[in-house]
Amino acid sequence: MSWPEAGFSGFDEVMGAILKGEGVKVQMPNWSPLKWALTILPLIGIAAVIYMLFSAAGSRPAGALDSYATGTMADFVTIEDAPSQSLNTLTRLDGQTLTLADKRGKVLLVNYWATWCAPCVVEMPQLNALQARYGSDDFEVVTISMDRRMDEAAEFFEANGLDALTLYHGLDLGAVQRLGARGLPITILYDRRGVEIGRMPGEADWASEEAFALIEAAIERY
Repeated sequence: MSWPEAGFSGFDEVMGAILKGEGVKVQMPNWSPLKWALTILPLIGIAAVIYMLFSAAGSRPAGALDSYATGTMADFVTIEDAPSQSLNTLTRLDGQTLTLADKRGKVLLVNYWATWCAPCVVEMPQLNALQARYGSDDFEVVTISMDRRMDEAAEFFEANGLDALTLYHGLDLGAVQRLGARGLPITILYDRRGVEIGRMPGEADWASEEAFALIEAAIERY
């Protein structure tokens, strides 16, 4: 592309440098202020369009649910460059093995917990209530036990009547660390493609109205 009408023979060189993000030294003619304005303003407009195109490429709504981080969900956060969803093998009580990728197509609230974690134990009945309320082909609460043995988690499920949740065992504290968690519990909300929407570090009341509003928004938007 050239721009002979403006008499600016260095236009191609300048635009090439803009696209590459490089600097360029051009011999500038001795123009009047008006001619400078007529030449520079279109360049600024083109550069702005290029910037917006590159900024939008491959982006997704960031922090779209931040407005729901209120009350009992006040600690719900959206982080930049969130780690990829863990694909470690999970085991069910019936012996079936799977990964979170097998659940793509539904919004997931993935909770990492253990029976030796006091805050985890408190929120498990609330997570059970959340699954009972919203569990469907569109949404699932996935609770992954970090206990040494699955039997320990199974006994806890039975003793506390956690009948809406499915027990998943995936003892790999390294996987939790790779997710950027500092400890248990850690609960991460994923969209239908397995991309993190946001997370709740630490204990939360998942049977609260604020939690219901957050989950309903996630199901609707993602």
